[in-house]
Amino acid sequence: MLILNKTAQVFSNPSKRKIYEYLRSFNFHPGKVFLHKLVLGIETSCDDTAAAVVDETGNVLGEAIHSQTEVHLKTGGIIPPVAQQLHRENIQRIVQEALSVARRLSLIKHPECSTMSGGKAIEHLAKQGNKLHFDFKPPMQRAKNCDFSFTGLQHIIDKTILRKEKEEGIEKGQILSSAADIAAAVQHTTACHIAKRTHRAILFCKQRDLLSQSNAVLVVSGGVASNLYIRKALEIVANATQCTLLCPPPKLCTDNGIMIAWNGIERLRAGLGILYDTEGIRYEPKCPLGIDISKEVGEAAIKVPRLKMEI
Repeated sequence: MLILNKTAQVFSNPSKRKIYEYLRSFNFHPGKVFLHKLVLGIETSCDDTAAAVVDETGNVLGEAIHSQTEVHLKTGGIIPPVAQQLHRENIQRIVQEALSVARRLSLIKHPECSTMSGGKAIEHLAKQGNKLHFDFKPPMQRAKNCDFSFTGLQHIIDKTILRKEKEEGIEKGQILSSAADIAAAVQHTTACHIAKRTHRAILFCKQRDLLSQSNAVLVVSGGVASNLYIRKALEIVANATQCTLLCPPPKLCTDNGIMIAWNGIERLRAGLGILYDTEGIRYEPKCPLGIDISKEVGEAAIKVPRLKMEI
């Protein structure tokens, strides 16, 4: 069983024969009987190339990740064509590593990077700062919907940094004495924005009987969930709304092949979207997650109770 996700621009026009030949090169034969069904998950959605082999009981049999962070730090951010080319250069090796590890039935440790990503650096620096030193207002406070937007906040932060650079008489790019305080204030404001939007979403869903009133579950995953400060803010929301907060381990919140493989396991169990003939597969780089009800949410204009974000 092979689950491919968002790899259209990496594997160009994959045919059934090519995929089978690729798997055979690693001694994995479609149709061979295993004790448990296996899924190969491939993650190429953003700036890391990752692959993992997971069986239907949830055991991670093999995992490999190639981080692009060092390259993107040099270019000042993620440039899609550069990320795409790095995926092409590394995907075959990463899949081979994941499959090789799976054959040995052992886990692979995540490779450690000598540098941090922007989000991780802010979280680390914020621990040393005072979040109250700068008063950044959460975005879109008057909009009673669940939309997220950080454009206005980013503009205010940029202006603040420029002002502080002039005050301290330093050149652009040098470290401000108040860098830790800015990081702490930015992280706190971001967490409050995410928490309030999530709070309104839960209230809306409960109002429309889309969620249970007493034992609903709030699942937070992805890169945002790797920030423990934001997790605590969402835990406050979950407690206030009688929800249970579930988050994966931090190492499984960033780009990895395990989450893709597990999605494949869930679909395999449910018999949904399983293709045995790979000819004519159509890939969608931007696939909708469900029905858009944002207009209804805005029209409901739910007022969110103020919560004390004591984190």
